[in-house]
Amino acid sequence: MTKEEFWGLSNNRILFLDGATGTNLMKAGMPAGVCPENWILEHQDVMINLQSNYAKAGADIIYAPTFTGNRIKLADYGLGDRIEEINSSLVKLTKKAAPGVLVAGDITMTGRQLRPIGDLDFEELVDVYKQQIKILEAAGCDILVVETMMSLQECRAALIAAKEVTDLAVMVTLTFEADGRTLYGSDAASSAITLEALGACAIGANCSTGPDKMAAIISDMAAVTSIPIIAKPNAGLPSVDENGNTEYDMDCDTFVKEMELLVSAGASIIGGCCGTTPDYIKGLKDRYGNVKPNDIRDGEGNPVPRKICGRRYLASERMSLSFGLDENFMIVGERINPTGKKKLQEQLREGNLDMVCDFAANQEKEGASILDINVGMSGIDEKEMMLKVMEEVMSITDLPLCIDTSSAEVMEAALRLYPGRALMNSISLEKGKAEKFLPLAKKYGAMFILLPLAEALPKDSQEKIDNINTIYEMATKLGMNKEDIVVDGLVATVGADPNAAINTLDTIGYCHENSYATICGLSNISFGLPQRSNVNTAFLTMAIARGLTMAIANPSQEMLVNAAFASDLLRKKEGADVRYITRMERYADQNSANSAAQNVSSSKAVLENDNILDIIKKDVLTGNKRGIVKDTEKAVKEGNSPRQILDEILMPAINEVGDLFDKGKYFLPQLIAGAEAMKLSIGYLEPLLKEGADSGEKLPSIVIATVHGDIHDIGKNLVALMLKNYGFNVIDLGKDVPREEIIKAARKYDAKIIALSALMTTTMKEMKNVVDLAHAENLDAKIIIGGAVVTQDYADEIGADGYSSDAADAVRVVKNILGIE
Repeated sequence: MTKEEFWGLSNNRILFLDGATGTNLMKAGMPAGVCPENWILEHQDVMINLQSNYAKAGADIIYAPTFTGNRIKLADYGLGDRIEEINSSLVKLTKKAAPGVLVAGDITMTGRQLRPIGDLDFEELVDVYKQQIKILEAAGCDILVVETMMSLQECRAALIAAKEVTDLAVMVTLTFEADGRTLYGSDAASSAITLEALGACAIGANCSTGPDKMAAIISDMAAVTSIPIIAKPNAGLPSVDENGNTEYDMDCDTFVKEMELLVSAGASIIGGCCGTTPDYIKGLKDRYGNVKPNDIRDGEGNPVPRKICGRRYLASERMSLSFGLDENFMIVGERINPTGKKKLQEQLREGNLDMVCDFAANQEKEGASILDINVGMSGIDEKEMMLKVMEEVMSITDLPLCIDTSSAEVMEAALRLYPGRALMNSISLEKGKAEKFLPLAKKYGAMFILLPLAEALPKDSQEKIDNINTIYEMATKLGMNKEDIVVDGLVATVGADPNAAINTLDTIGYCHENSYATICGLSNISFGLPQRSNVNTAFLTMAIARGLTMAIANPSQEMLVNAAFASDLLRKKEGADVRYITRMERYADQNSANSAAQNVSSSKAVLENDNILDIIKKDVLTGNKRGIVKDTEKAVKEGNSPRQILDEILMPAINEVGDLFDKGKYFLPQLIAGAEAMKLSIGYLEPLLKEGADSGEKLPSIVIATVHGDIHDIGKNLVALMLKNYGFNVIDLGKDVPREEIIKAARKYDAKIIALSALMTTTMKEMKNVVDLAHAENLDAKIIIGGAVVTQDYADEIGADGYSSDAADAVRVVKNILGIE
């Protein structure tokens, strides 16, 4: 079934998905720790019974039980060489159990983390998904579903893999934390924008929570997309009964009633995840079977807000940008470009990205909405450098990026790895450029800048308009529209052509009248003239009056940017008055701060010496793994003691990183980057601390493990890293660890704390087995638990001594239990 065929089906009525698989198999006798796919093949009657009941309940789509059927997951069970047999057999089993029902090949995360957080290369992950997708399609799947995803980038890898090997429609659902973001920090809107642009046939959320707490996520997705929205929540919150079985607190009737919140929020494809059964799906079908997507209303009886026609959307991994044609003017920061910047060129050739990082941070601070990335210059590998610069910039800012290169190879490499919806700069009619670049925009879902330039410079605005129309027609043939395009007004030099400004303004006016967003670079207009900023500023205000949407400029040019803000104010754009006043207040505060700083000291050397410890703190806060060892070495050489650096700089810095993570201002990538930067600094200081007998009191040992039956270790690894950075002796036993080994290790190392992790509801009850065994053997160690499905209530139920919600919280819980300040 193609995407278009899927939409033909889903546009007419609400579609119903199946319910839980794992929790029902556990009830049917599947033990923890086995490979679910292999167990199903050994107990086919159990699966056939479950899936046939889902079909009888009214499910339109049933997921084949291939959830962990990729080669990385299967290899954890020693079954990697059976990937084709296992996946094919499971698809055929589902088709046998539910004839006439659509079968979705089920795909999920591999358990290994992508670079730079983990060791998995993006292209290797794409290849892993390609392998499984080919097998699923050959076995007869009707569609594909990528589900229970915590990483937007891994969703992209699966979608790209599907695009390159099949025409099957692909549904994608992510799982979100309580703060409305994935474990990696992606919000619902950014995820939806990115995945729709990349080609998903439907997007949504599964697992995560009960329906009552999923409504905001579904609403946020529906508001920025035009494709169907999926909701597949759990049956409430999990708990463990007196027999050690996992139960959920939302019965069928309550679940069905609460699902109205999700339907009213915009979900038109619904089902159930953990804790749901065929009865839950029958309840959904009975209650919502006659509801049509176009008839869905919110709680006040109004049509559900969906993507607004005419709005444009860009996204990074953790932030979205939405804009129309008559809203506040935006700046695309131009500073990360080596042209005319000798020092930046030198640093890039040396592999030094300090200036790049400074430019990124400062441009965001000065009000840029998008950052342009251009590394085209001699003496470097442009593709390699583009990817390095993108990675570095994305660690500093969440602003969407504009990829600026004349090389199709570099552009594709950048778009392939960019975990959002980027802006491409640019596509013209020069030397077949449109033929090379337009397919890239379509494949990777990028918005692009249309440069109305052919082999020769256009003579006037009419020739520009002709070029615009030509490229637009080429784009529409590929399935793109005006909302995917930002037209460059193509500024020429007024000193050489007196009509340059008029032609550009006329082009901008034409585009605005014909519903094109517009952009221009400003510097060309004043080339060769004195006091160029005056000309640039005057031209910008005239262009804004004609409908200019954004400009590529240096946001630090105060007169230029202030004039743009004032132009919005004078044109009565929404919120422009507050925006202008706020900028002027910040500008005044900045001037006062600058004057104060100049009065304190005029010696650059003194400032640098005074600030080396602050620089190290900033290294931790920004996750600067490139420079922290060099900065730590410098601090020691300047006479700062290793103990002082550790106690007064590194520890407070990592505490601040944890606080920012708790407040939702930092996300998993920043938390890991900060911890790893600190680890590098400690690695340099450790020998010095030992030499000086300055190591302080030794902290207790902690044994940490993912419980038996669970092969996930993302959260566990991060907790171990954070605890090590705080000086604890951490013994990491790995994943899928039997309770006997955990207790044995705790005795061997005289551990004061045992830290247990579980990601799945099917394995969380193993935590209780560890607690019970520890109590039975009178072990002194305190036990703390954590993981995506774990709660404080669950910790209380099983008699654990503590619960941590995340890695930063784990440190506080441990210190509190041990009475360490």
